[in-house]
Amino acid sequence: MKVTGEQLYSKLVDDYKVIGETGIINFTLKDLTISIETKDTVGNLLQEWLKAWMKKESVEFEENTNSQTFPDFHLDKENRKKGLLEVKSFDWKRGPGFDLANFDSYCNSLLESAYRIDSDYLILAYQMEGSQITIKDVWLKKIWELSCPSGTYPIKVQEKKQVIYNLRPGVWYSERSRFKPFSSKEEFLSALNETRYQYPQTRHGNGHWLNNVLRNYEAHTGVSLDVK
Repeated sequence: MKVTGEQLYSKLVDDYKVIGETGIINFTLKDLTISIETKDTVGNLLQEWLKAWMKKESVEFEENTNSQTFPDFHLDKENRKKGLLEVKSFDWKRGPGFDLANFDSYCNSLLESAYRIDSDYLILAYQMEGSQITIKDVWLKKIWELSCPSGTYPIKVQEKKQVIYNLRPGVWYSERSRFKPFSSKEEFLSALNETRYQYPQTRHGNGHWLNNVLRNYEAHTGVSLDVK
């Protein structure tokens, strides 16, 4: 069964009703079974569970053979420009601390594969007590609906010793967040471009970056974006 990201989300949340459900994480080696109470494996386990669930539901997909490259899944096996799905998870009590993408790699990828900006992010928030996890909420978002400005740059990033490493999400689900998510892909691209101008390592080579991304996006999608 071929589905879009929106249809997959609806099957998982509305039909399967995964929100509020619980799971137990155990590990067995020979005759000894232990309960896993650390959170460092939860993200990978949830992604593996999602893959098994999609197979059970006869959902068509193809997993990326390289777990370090984008995306996690292709929901459209014929058209690799559509149906791109990234899966993220986070501890509900701590808030979203995952990376949206590597800053340099993402910016460079948009020059050749600007359609990537339309990818879906399926995000699962969990709460862990002992070895039991509870799914607290699930979202399907675009990258601009997760990203937001920050006090340092026009877009929120992970920066260490004045080096930008990753694009980071805001707290998109909280009304109390100081910085709200971007309202459109155009606003997101504008903030990304302005950040590249402010960041010393990309400032000098940034003159044509945005125009090249916009041309590439139109070449792939037929849609002309107007970014100020």
